[in-house]
Amino acid sequence: MDTTLRDGEQTSGVSFPSAEKLTIAKLLLEELNVDRIEVASARVSEGEFQAVKAITDWANENGYINRIEMLTFVDGGRSIEWMDKAGAKVQNLLTKGSLNHLTHQLKKTPEQHFAEIKNVVELAQNAGIKTNVYLEDWSNGMHNSPEYVFQFLDFLETLSLERILLPDTLGVLTHNETFDYFSKITAKYPNTHFDFHAHNDYDLGVANVMESIKAGASGLHLTVNGMGERAGNAPMASVIAVINDFFKDEVEIQVKETSLYSVSKIIETFSGIRIPSNKPIVGDNVFTQTAGIHADGDNKNNLYFNDLMPERFGRKRKYALGKTSGKANIEKNLQELGLELDQVDLLKVTERIIELGDKKELVTKEDLPYIISDVLDSSLYEERITVESYVLTHSKGLKPSTTVAVKIDGDLYEEHAQGDGQFDAFMNALRKLYKKKNMTMPSLVDYAVRIPPGSTSAALCETIITWESDSNKFITRGLDCDQTVSAIKATQKMLNIR
Repeated sequence: MDTTLRDGEQTSGVSFPSAEKLTIAKLLLEELNVDRIEVASARVSEGEFQAVKAITDWANENGYINRIEMLTFVDGGRSIEWMDKAGAKVQNLLTKGSLNHLTHQLKKTPEQHFAEIKNVVELAQNAGIKTNVYLEDWSNGMHNSPEYVFQFLDFLETLSLERILLPDTLGVLTHNETFDYFSKITAKYPNTHFDFHAHNDYDLGVANVMESIKAGASGLHLTVNGMGERAGNAPMASVIAVINDFFKDEVEIQVKETSLYSVSKIIETFSGIRIPSNKPIVGDNVFTQTAGIHADGDNKNNLYFNDLMPERFGRKRKYALGKTSGKANIEKNLQELGLELDQVDLLKVTERIIELGDKKELVTKEDLPYIISDVLDSSLYEERITVESYVLTHSKGLKPSTTVAVKIDGDLYEEHAQGDGQFDAFMNALRKLYKKKNMTMPSLVDYAVRIPPGSTSAALCETIITWESDSNKFITRGLDCDQTVSAIKATQKMLNIR
């Protein structure tokens, strides 16, 4: 069962509008093909009601209504009335799974709590609603009051229920405890369907899920990207990969691995919660080899591959370009781009990428053609004019200014100018210098900066400038981690090829 739309929405700062909830519900059931989805908590708000109504209307039309579940409460039937109006047919009734919660939060005896639960289950039956029961704080119940937990389970065995849902509400279980507690329960109640609902406070969610499977759990509660209260819930993608690789002979699931990444990215966009780049299966970097020795090993019988092949998840392996890159990384990227360099040029490009890597951690594959151009373009023209040095200033209350030293045919010239920005000041200084030399410069007609998506302030910038001279237009590019410097590099190319 996916609970991204209920427990996942309890991630701090996350609230899915009705249209997004419906879209996510469709993705989970039709794209990922999960078995069930928990979509909301009853009686939260009018907006939540409208979202649930939209989902149940769609589910009724498409035969999914029995796969839509709602969190409900022991409230004398008010949740049932809310559900009935919203069109939902399966409730996940929240009850107290530890004596501590029962005594201090509800201030009731087990007998009082059980009687109220029985009443709600009967009201649901009369309304044509199926019931699953959550034992909130079950893990602490097994720690501190196991006799109460088994008394409660004995009582639940007398009711007409679909499933009993056992949550590690505060994420406190170790893998050994998960196996021990689940084994005791499944041994005593072999014919009952038990779900495990793991939280990830100690980063043990996936490990605990594995142990619950070994101990006989019949269902799992997961969220896309591990969203949820505090540190979140057991993450869908990791658990699916674990089941398929380590439990394929024991557990049969229908979730589509190839859709995990695309759904993950959509929910990242809707939620505004960024996926860590190193998050297993769905993180940006998890199928990226950075060290040159790894790329070399992959060229030699895939020495650094494991069973988590990116194609399983609709992804591709990447080879990072940076200061730890070797020629093998670059060759891998060139192959994907359909480019080929001889060994001399490959060495030049490698040296340039390592130089850039000292300024920033990563160069993207998409940057590679421009790096190649930046490195190899020098062979296309004689570099008569070079920008030897410059000082760029930008101070509050003062106009930006530039002092520039330019070497033309071996002679050094210096000029100073102000402008509306640092690059404008640089260009004004150049124009003054050229005017004194009775030289003409092309006009700048377009200026664009490209920064790879998702990059930081240290991103590699490519500045693309279009120039016009005597009605002829041409383009130069400059590459650097500093945007103004990349524009100056593009300008120096213009001075030599105009």
